[in-house]
Amino acid sequence: MSEPSDPARYQALLDRLEANEREFRRLGRAVVKVQEDERRRLARELHDGVGQNLTVLKHRLALLGTALGSTQAPLRAQVESAIALCTQTLEDTRHLSRLLRPPILDDLGLEAALRWLARSQSEAGGPQVALEIGPLPSMDDARQTLLFRAAQESLNNALKHARAQSILLRLVAHDEWAHMQILDDGIGCDPALALTSGGSGLGGLRERLRLGGGSFRLVSSPGAGTCVQVRVPLSGD
Repeated sequence: MSEPSDPARYQALLDRLEANEREFRRLGRAVVKVQEDERRRLARELHDGVGQNLTVLKHRLALLGTALGSTQAPLRAQVESAIALCTQTLEDTRHLSRLLRPPILDDLGLEAALRWLARSQSEAGGPQVALEIGPLPSMDDARQTLLFRAAQESLNNALKHARAQSILLRLVAHDEWAHMQILDDGIGCDPALALTSGGSGLGGLRERLRLGGGSFRLVSSPGAGTCVQVRVPLSGD
């Protein structure tokens, strides 16, 4: 029996490598899905479980403070201090819940979630985030989540490292792709260094986009601002 020719052996090797790559991406997407499902579960538990309990506790403390009246000022002051602590903890819990998985993404979709993200970043004392969102086709949960995480990570990176005064997030659909750009007028960076630095999170974002069949590009130079370019396919596996 004759040995396979070199071209046939080469093609078989290519086919095996492509099959391994497809399997690697499938496993990677499965891991990401498990992570997002766990984020969703934890976010709901924080909001509906811990958050509800804190709300009830705050209400009961308020009733106790009212019952004490003005005759027991020291005890009333302690109750008011406990109410303040409860209020702050409740707000921290809600904030953590939204960071894990904002309910608006599941309830109202990507565009509403991006508008909430931009508004919350601006209201937190950061630079103004302007949005330009074109008409978007219907997308499944995985693609909406991928684009939202890309926007979230890029905005966080701009807020932490860029020292930007303004940020523009642009999202359009064109030629079966969703195209997203996040531009800032900050201090810029060395793209190669930013992508290998664990502090920026952009390297992880690039890998997550690759697993989802998308692409990532970082355009920047010191003193010239930064542009993050993201593409996600609107169809296919």
